[in-house]
Amino acid sequence: MATKTAEGAGTGTGAGTEARKDDETTAAVDARDGRAGQENAEEQVPDAAQEEASAEAASGEHGEDGEDGDATEAAGGKASSGVGQGAGAVVSAALGLVSLSGGWIGTVASAREQLVGQLQTSSTASVARQIKEVYGDAWHTTALWAGLFALAALVTGVVVLVRPAFGAPGRPQAPWIGSVAWAGVSLGVIGLLLAVLKYSDALLGLPSAG
Repeated sequence: MATKTAEGAGTGTGAGTEARKDDETTAAVDARDGRAGQENAEEQVPDAAQEEASAEAASGEHGEDGEDGDATEAAGGKASSGVGQGAGAVVSAALGLVSLSGGWIGTVASAREQLVGQLQTSSTASVARQIKEVYGDAWHTTALWAGLFALAALVTGVVVLVRPAFGAPGRPQAPWIGSVAWAGVSLGVIGLLLAVLKYSDALLGLPSAG
């Protein structure tokens, strides 16, 4: 009887020991799993932070590229506008000079009109008629072409001067462009005035036949 009791006690003690070992093993496994999960979480946090920093850097680069592109486009538009206005001012001044000299077109037109007058005027015509047909019409043709050049110079110069008022704000016109444009306008006015006076025979009219 005593032997059975001792065996039962030994069996109970062995079972308790095994149960305790199982509990300790389970606790150790759980602790190891917890440490592994914590390490994984710690590893994922820097990765997320790094990805966020990379995204912000990429966004900043795109923003800078966009600003640089806008600035480049604005500079290109400003440069092209300044080149066009400068070219217009130079053309206006050149046309004004041509209006004062007549130009080769005016010279050719005058010579052609003189030839036509000679062909259409008979030798028996009066001296006054011969002077008008041969010289008067040729001079009038020269004055007409000079007036056309002067008018073109005047219009071109005025367009260049008023162009900044219709352009983008904050883009002042270069001083030299305004100066050249004003020179073209002045030459155009002078050339147009001289052309009108010559065409109407108020200036350097035809000599009298008598």
